[in-house]
Amino acid sequence: MNEVDLSARLHLDLLAQLTLSVLLGGAVGLERELKGKPAGLRTNILICIGATLFTSLSFRFAPPNGDTGRVAGQILSGVGLIGAATILHTRGAVVGLTSAATIWVVAAIGMALGSAAYVEAIGTTALVLVVLEGLERLEVLVARRYGSSRLKVHVRPEETALQELDAVVRGHGLEVARSASHREGADLVVDLDIHGPRRQHDQLLAELVRHPLVRSVSTGE
Repeated sequence: MNEVDLSARLHLDLLAQLTLSVLLGGAVGLERELKGKPAGLRTNILICIGATLFTSLSFRFAPPNGDTGRVAGQILSGVGLIGAATILHTRGAVVGLTSAATIWVVAAIGMALGSAAYVEAIGTTALVLVVLEGLERLEVLVARRYGSSRLKVHVRPEETALQELDAVVRGHGLEVARSASHREGADLVVDLDIHGPRRQHDQLLAELVRHPLVRSVSTGE
């Protein structure tokens, strides 16, 4: 094989890898997009493309005795920053961990494609989709039976405060098993026992701390 044919073959291989990165990253990203997660379709595709390209180029341009693993290390560092940006930490409520973990795995899929490990990349993508979609249903079934928390919410003493809290809770698909309120200084203190999907509890907490009527929220699980 002459130099021209080899160059053309390398270009075709890279094109195939990038095309697969769009398909595999897009498969994971579509699942995230449909669920309204912060890292959706475009984000996952771009991360997979970038990881694929960097990995492939690291093999091609590294000197004969060079360390191609250095590029992989830099990819993981960059992806770690992107993953950290998807995690929201608000006064004790942490959301976005699954999206951050998904970004990390999508980068690994891209690195596998850049290394020409096509079967491994496709298999990993299938497993990721099973975990995100299939296990979520099992998680919801378990959470509906065991998911409960107790919240103490300090709100401004306005007439609609209790109704607005109830609407926020039910808007997350949760149920109020018990509700009690009393005045404490200038605040109205509302004790809530919440039941429902466990993953919704953290999202509820994050929304409550941003609610204009809420002064503070504490948990007593």
